Amino acid sequence: MRRARQAVCCLPFQRSFYRNVEEEALSSSELVAQSDWSSKTRKRLNASETENLLIWLIQLGVLRREVDGQGLTERVRLTPLGREVLIPWPETIPSAGIGSRLVHWCRRHRPRW
Repeated sequence: MRRARQAVCCLPFQRSFYRNVEEEALSSSELVAQSDWSSKTRKRLNASETENLLIWLIQLGVLRREVDGQGLTERVRLTPLGREVLIPWPETIPSAGIGSRLVHWCRRHRPRW
């Protein structure tokens, strides 16, 4: 839970992103087309960068892949753990400090370090 909360604060997604994936499953290309989900950053993320962030949130258990009759799809949804992670922040997710960002980067890029 602590690791997931730290990641949510470090990643560029706004609370509106999590509301969107709670209500309906979305793909990275659909997210890139929307404008209000990643305004924590100055630069706009492309579909590949967005997909990498979605995969990280899936690994943490915050998101899951949507399943249809054919199997897994490229669309994601918020998990029950993801809903629980977001409870402290009903409106705005706070930005993480430099220390938290460094720890998060190490966990994400050097998981066995």
